[in-house]
Amino acid sequence: MELAIISGKGGTGKSSISAAFAILQKDIVLADCDVDAANLYLLFNPECDEEHVFISGHKAVMDEEKCINCDICVDYCRFDAIVENENGVSILETLCEGCLLCSRICPQGAITVKKEDRSRYYAGRFKNGRMVYGRLAPGEENTGKLVSKVREKAKEIAEKFGIEHIIIDGPPGIGCSAISAITGVDAVIVVTEPTVSGVHDLKRTLQLTQGFKLPTSVIINKFDINRELSSEIELYCNENGIKVISKLPFDPIVVEAMVHCSSITDYAPDSEISKLIKKAHADFFAGAR
Repeated sequence: MELAIISGKGGTGKSSISAAFAILQKDIVLADCDVDAANLYLLFNPECDEEHVFISGHKAVMDEEKCINCDICVDYCRFDAIVENENGVSILETLCEGCLLCSRICPQGAITVKKEDRSRYYAGRFKNGRMVYGRLAPGEENTGKLVSKVREKAKEIAEKFGIEHIIIDGPPGIGCSAISAITGVDAVIVVTEPTVSGVHDLKRTLQLTQGFKLPTSVIINKFDINRELSSEIELYCNENGIKVISKLPFDPIVVEAMVHCSSITDYAPDSEISKLIKKAHADFFAGAR
């Protein structure tokens, strides 16, 4: 089974629950697809035996010695990334989309294109199986493509080692990286919280998973910070045929576990919240059989 754990917004506790599920499910491939802010490797400190360069895009580079200030590239650039000033023609890297057109039409060959190659994805071992994670370098793009690379590697490893289950810690939101994380999975768990923004983003996320016809469950985290909104979430899920598999209370020990670089089910296995997460995990996989 390939299970994606996602959320409509950041800060719901998605990664904490993903980490707890990873500890409870023995012999898995854990794929951290939150490539803009990967953090599960900090908890599990995997022993990496693979490192892969990810080319996230391209940027144009001007050779000022070759440039004759003909302004052809300025006229052709549709992203306003090439400008003329008192120093001649220059390229604004932050606006360049890497379309390569300027390098092709420059009569002097003054513009070349460099690869953006600072991003990486890794594969290795951790205490409960195998782990794959990606890290997108600051300012680089194509998060959805990097998520796909992480998932491809996770599937490759699962097949190689005969591992049945893949758990994906997906990125928050409903953008292309989230879509890349859930496309074709067997099931999705959406982690939400009882706040106004949490309810709004949960509804958008459920519309996304329903659009892909993915079996979806919900965990309401920190349900007791606003019981009225928690009831609203439950009602919405019931009306739309979506099962709420757990309601977890707010507990500072979860933060304490993260500070100590540990999942809550490792750090405090006998705590009340760990017991609730264990039950949610058992109920989910029992129902998935």
